[in-house]
Amino acid sequence: MDLVRALAALPASPQTKARHGPQPSTTVPAPAVSVGMLDRRRLLLIPAISISIGSFQYAFDKGAAKAEFADMPALRGKDYGKTKMKYPDYTETESGLQYKDLRVGDGPSPKKGETVVVDWDGYTIGYYGRIFEARNKTKGGSFEGGDKDFFKFKIGSGQVIPAFEEAISDMAPGGVRRIIVPPDLGYPDNDYNKLGPKPTTFSGQRALDFVLRNQGLIDKTLLFDIELLKIIPKLTPRANSLRQ
Repeated sequence: MDLVRALAALPASPQTKARHGPQPSTTVPAPAVSVGMLDRRRLLLIPAISISIGSFQYAFDKGAAKAEFADMPALRGKDYGKTKMKYPDYTETESGLQYKDLRVGDGPSPKKGETVVVDWDGYTIGYYGRIFEARNKTKGGSFEGGDKDFFKFKIGSGQVIPAFEEAISDMAPGGVRRIIVPPDLGYPDNDYNKLGPKPTTFSGQRALDFVLRNQGLIDKTLLFDIELLKIIPKLTPRANSLRQ
């Protein structure tokens, strides 16, 4: 009997526990987490999450900006803008120039070798319609006085962009013509310093240069309003010698 009692007093082995089912747990329970402690943890997590989101947004925006203005050789020469858009109230020439006469002039058109005096407006119509040159006088006003403040060029001399000379060639003094210029009739190599007309103000030069030199998918279509103010006849050899 004493032996039975001694054996009964010994702790049960794992095998014995498995046979007789689960025993009452003696594990000390984990302390309960208070509501205040959870709120503090949440408050600490919010700034960390905000910083992470801000860093991701900055990296995304920076990458998008680089992609927008990056040079993409595969897209060079392709037309993704409005350069081929047809305007129903404009006349289109064989070169692709579109024009509309806002006012028809009176008299003969300029001939090759003659100098024309013009006033003009310029807009980046393909990019938010930003103005890069404003005309010197009110539209419809009469031309008086000297022509030193106006743009002059000789017909047939290659001094201006192709669209400008084409538009002027059949205008008459006093006429105002609006032209829509695709890039291939505009400034060569996207440089307004190579051919006229050139913006006369720094802000105008910046606005035009931003569009011309941008390597992104910016539509480089331009719009000009041209007023033919005066035609200066070509000097004959005799008149030229008298001037000298």
